[in-house]
Amino acid sequence: MARVEVSTNRPYHLVIFGASGFTGQFVAEEVARTASEVPGGSLKWAVAGRSRQKLEKVLEQAAGVLSKPELRTEVDILVADVGEPDSLAAMCKQAVIVLNCVGPYRFYGEPVVKACVENGAHHIDICGEPQFLEGMQFKYNSQAADSGVYVIGSCGFDSIPADMGVVFTRDQFMGIFTWPPWHMCTHPLQQTQMQYGQKLLSLRRKFNHKPLPTVGSKLKRRGMLFFSNEIQQYTVPFMGSDPSVVKRSQRFMVEEHQASQVQYGAYAGVGGVVSVAKLIFAGMMFWLLVKFSFGRNLLIKYPELFTFGTFSKAGPSRKQMDGTSFQFTFCGEGYSEDQDPSKGNPNGKIRVLVQGPEPGYVATPIAMVQAALTMLNEPSSLPKKGGVYTPGAAFAKTTLIDRLNKHGIQFSVM
Repeated sequence: MARVEVSTNRPYHLVIFGASGFTGQFVAEEVARTASEVPGGSLKWAVAGRSRQKLEKVLEQAAGVLSKPELRTEVDILVADVGEPDSLAAMCKQAVIVLNCVGPYRFYGEPVVKACVENGAHHIDICGEPQFLEGMQFKYNSQAADSGVYVIGSCGFDSIPADMGVVFTRDQFMGIFTWPPWHMCTHPLQQTQMQYGQKLLSLRRKFNHKPLPTVGSKLKRRGMLFFSNEIQQYTVPFMGSDPSVVKRSQRFMVEEHQASQVQYGAYAGVGGVVSVAKLIFAGMMFWLLVKFSFGRNLLIKYPELFTFGTFSKAGPSRKQMDGTSFQFTFCGEGYSEDQDPSKGNPNGKIRVLVQGPEPGYVATPIAMVQAALTMLNEPSSLPKKGGVYTPGAAFAKTTLIDRLNKHGIQFSVM
C-alpha cells in the first residue's frame, strides 16, 4: 500500500514543482480549489520552482481568482531547480506526492523522477512524450518498486481521457471486450506530437516484450486520411502519446491481472474538406522547414503563423480557454458472454463519449490533481507494489473516473 500520510519529516501532501510555469499556475489553482477533498478535509501543500518571486506571484494570482486571500500566507514556497540535485532531494523529502509540471520532460524530467524515487516521494506528471515515459519505466521501475514509490506518468489530457476511457469502456461492456478503435474530436485540435521514432523503437527492443495474446480477430488499421462515419469528420492517425500509454496499460492488465487484451487504434478528427486542405498544406510546410536550420528557427519564432493560430508562445487567454472543449468517441466491439471468441466475429458493440473543458490548461490540471487526490484517498486500491505506471494501470481499481465526472470530465455510454 502507498504511504500517503504527512509526518513531521514529510509535511506536505502535495508539492507542485514548476508552479510558476504556464500549466503549473493552473495546477496550483486547481489544488487550492479542491483542497478539502482529502481525509480530514485539510490538504497540506506547497509550490516549488526556481524563483521565489515568481511563485509568490502565482499564489497572489490564485488568491485573486479564487477569492482566497489566505493562499498568500498559508501555502509554503520551496526553491528547487532541476540543475541542482540537492535542492530536488530536499523538496522530495518533504512531499508525499510531487506534481511535476516542468517540461519538456525529455530535457528536465529525469532528475525529478530520480529524486522522487531516491527520496520516497510519489511522482505524477502530465507528460505526452512516449520516449520519456517508456524510458523512465525501463530505467526506474525496479528501483521504484523496491522503494515503494509510485511514478505515474501522463496524468493530464495526455493521457487520462484515452487511457481511463478504455478502462471505462471495457468495464461497461457486458462480455469480452476486444477492441475500441477511437476517434478524437477536439475543438480546436490542439495536441500533436512528433516522436523520436528510431530512438523509441530502440528503447522498446530493450524491454524484450513478448507479443500479447489476441482474443478474436485483429483490429484493422485504417488509412492515413479517411472519412469517419462515427464522428462525421475526416480523420488522421493520432500522433500523440495516447496509443503508447494505452498499450502499456493493456500489457499490465494482461500480465498482472490475466485480463484479455483490448486492441486499440487512435485517430484525430480534423473536420471537413477545408480543414483537410489546411492540414496538408501545414504538413508540407512543416516537412520542408524542419529540414533546414533556418526553417526550424522560423517555426520556433513564429508558431502562430505556421499552425494557423493553434500554437502560440503566450498560451491561450482565460476567455479563449472558456470557449474550448474536447470530445473522445470510443467505438468498441467484443463478444457477448454467451459467445465463443474463437468462433465468429464480435457480436457486441458499445460507444462511449469522454468530454470535457479546454484540454491543456483546464482539463489537464483537473485530471492531474484528481489523480493525486485519488492516491491520497485510496492507497489500498493502487497496484500492490511501487513502480512506474500508466494511469490505466495505476487507477483501474479506484474511483478516479467518478471523481473526474464530478469535476467536469465526463465519461458516459452513448
